[in-house]
Amino acid sequence: MAGKIEIPETLKAELPHNKWGKILGATPIIMTVIATMLAGLASSEMTKAQYDRALAAQLQSKAGDQWGYFQAKKLRSALAHNSLDLLEATSDARPLDAAALPDADAATLAALTKNQLPEAMPAKFDDNVKAALAAVESARSENEVTDALAKVKPQMLADALVAAKDAANAFDDATKPITKAVDKLNATFMAGDKRMLRDFTVTRLIFNAARYDAESRLNMAIANIYELQVRQNNISAEHHHARSAKFFYGMLAAQMAVIISTFAIAARQRNFLWSIAAAAGTAAIGFAAYVYLYV
Repeated sequence: MAGKIEIPETLKAELPHNKWGKILGATPIIMTVIATMLAGLASSEMTKAQYDRALAAQLQSKAGDQWGYFQAKKLRSALAHNSLDLLEATSDARPLDAAALPDADAATLAALTKNQLPEAMPAKFDDNVKAALAAVESARSENEVTDALAKVKPQMLADALVAAKDAANAFDDATKPITKAVDKLNATFMAGDKRMLRDFTVTRLIFNAARYDAESRLNMAIANIYELQVRQNNISAEHHHARSAKFFYGMLAAQMAVIISTFAIAARQRNFLWSIAAAAGTAAIGFAAYVYLYV
């Protein structure tokens, strides 16, 4: 950046002895300050863009983990269904009724004999979040997804993520006692009649398939929220990057004003050159204000 600029006394004497003359005399210093300010704003916006890019990468990794859980649960469900089909096709095994499970509690009986799992309550989201999720899930264009996300504030997605995780944890907590009871029953039937064991295996496979299906849906909801956060941070990064470029252009205009006003010190038509410098500086200020407020 330009160093300290001092106007010679002989030059000061030639300037108009009014407000306009004082403005012209201070032009190099003012433009240097403006150029420095715009350079700082450009650097600040670039730092914000880099932060958003890094955060988006972290969120993408978390989304990948959730999609991995989703795929694992769906695969386990598919394996349970396949095993159930093979068992029913190769034997006369049938699901057990309540009479065959006298020691099971009510929740376990409902899950094993009626296929009634604890309700997997879906998380409640803001309407704008729902619209953005629908845009992603239906594979709409990037412009449509961006327009939907424009109505969603970052805090809305943060709240939606908490709600989705709470829903998954609530279902997991509700099914843990049933899963433990099923494991105990399996150990009991393993030591008993083989026919009863086959029937219990059918019953257990039906339960596991339904449980994994429900868990996969909850994991998918979490993954989709992460995907929205990734997109939102990438959009924000692009926005800050564009603002940084515009502030940089403003800085160049202010530096040009510094150069012109400095040349004016040694030129004959100083007032004319200083007027150009002032105009360039004014344009730089106006452009920077427009970028800061509206871009």
